Amino acid sequence: MKNYELTYLVSSELPEEEVKSLQAKIASFVQEEGGFLVEEGMFLRRKLAYPIKKQSQAYLVIFVFQLDPQKLANLEKKLKAESQILRYLLLIKLPQRPRKIRAFIRKPVEEKPEKEKKVELKEIEKKLEEILKEE
Repeated sequence: MKNYELTYLVSSELPEEEVKSLQAKIASFVQEEGGFLVEEGMFLRRKLAYPIKKQSQAYLVIFVFQLDPQKLANLEKKLKAESQILRYLLLIKLPQRPRKIRAFIRKPVEEKPEKEKKVELKEIEKKLEEILKEE
């Protein structure tokens, strides 16, 4: 079983009770497929960056669950069938690495070469005069 994170948007026109019942319905979808919830997130009302299905605001709901990868396709079919869901995103949730290991993985910082000093206009004019005098 792998850990997955499901994030979905629900129309803000629905009352909160219906959003909670939809959340329970999706949790039952996961359990029907033989998975179980690891973390059931709260739903938040958010303003969308751009309209989705003529909605400018939506409830954002996040789930973390475990499920066999073979059964993921059936879950996605059920999610697509739900008309109340505006959009959803299903990701594999990877375990976080300890911070100590992350420090060793980072690339070393490359030293940047010093920028050349800017030459002033007076110096350029002097060199031009010297060059022109030599001719």
